[in-house]
Amino acid sequence: MASSPDPSSTGNTPENPESGSPSEAPSGTASPTAGRRGRVRARRAAVMAVPATLVAAGLAVLTAQGALGVQFSISGMPFTVTASQLDGTGFEQFGGLDNMADNSPNAGDTGGQVLIVTSAIKKATLTKLCQSVDLGGTNLLITAGTGATKVSASDLTTDSTEMSGDASFNHIEIGNDASTLTEADAKGPKGVFSQQADSVHIDHLRQTNYATTAGVFKLPGLKLRFSDSGC
Repeated sequence: MASSPDPSSTGNTPENPESGSPSEAPSGTASPTAGRRGRVRARRAAVMAVPATLVAAGLAVLTAQGALGVQFSISGMPFTVTASQLDGTGFEQFGGLDNMADNSPNAGDTGGQVLIVTSAIKKATLTKLCQSVDLGGTNLLITAGTGATKVSASDLTTDSTEMSGDASFNHIEIGNDASTLTEADAKGPKGVFSQQADSVHIDHLRQTNYATTAGVFKLPGLKLRFSDSGC
């Protein structure tokens, strides 16, 4: 994927509502001012969600600083992650459940649980990493590793509901018990189906994730901004 200029955030941030003078609408018709106010309220609501979203986006950094363990209550807001290439050594994958905080407003009819696939990689590099969260009307967009230096991570785990790309594995084992995995420092529940490999290479990676953790996560050229579009 070729590097491209940063998407403009003009008009996407709540600090820049549409300008215009209020005017009375004819009786029985919707006021243009009311429409503008509605959009401003929606953008302000998006800003209220940003602190929680920033936490989700920076989970790996906090984990590296020892502020979080591997297990935590997810927000229930999915986020998209893409990379033009991923290379990893020590790969594991198994199923599980992620849990939201009690009485989470994002629980819906899920009971606060999300069925996920955990992918664990002992050491990984990613090229042209992009992460985005849909806040409803605008996206929080994070990019890194678009230059000569790639994103790197150790003890990287992602909890995903969808994953796609062109993948190849070296010395793969399929059908292991998740509690017996040895390639990375992650183990699943006993009796759960899993697989592992010495190494993995994925082109055109795309994931829908609910959680990410890492021991160390280095993000060269990190940029965080609001955008009309996600990854």
